[in-house]
Amino acid sequence: MKSMEEMIKAAQEAAQNIQKQMEQAQATLDTIEVEGVSGGGLVKVRATAKGRILGVAIDDSLIVPADKTMLEDLITAAFNDARDKADAASNAEMGKMSSGLPLPAGFKLPF
Repeated sequence: MKSMEEMIKAAQEAAQNIQKQMEQAQATLDTIEVEGVSGGGLVKVRATAKGRILGVAIDDSLIVPADKTMLEDLITAAFNDARDKADAASNAEMGKMSSGLPLPAGFKLPF
């Protein structure tokens, strides 16, 4: 039977390995692109699988063409601002939850 120290060390190593794997998975998600479409293709949003908005495309028939690029950029910026705020709120809530847990040094939630 293993000693308590060995079991704790093994658990910490396993947690660190899981954390590394989750960080790699998160990085991979940011390289995968998806596209959302509405209005029969009149509006398209490109994003990463992690939720970062890469761009917005609006068909010319829906707007004044001279304002199209600025409008697309403003919508993209607004999406990303909302995402940043959502991430900050999520991190704050997770921090509250994990602050009372006896986790090993450097261990982060969510993975």
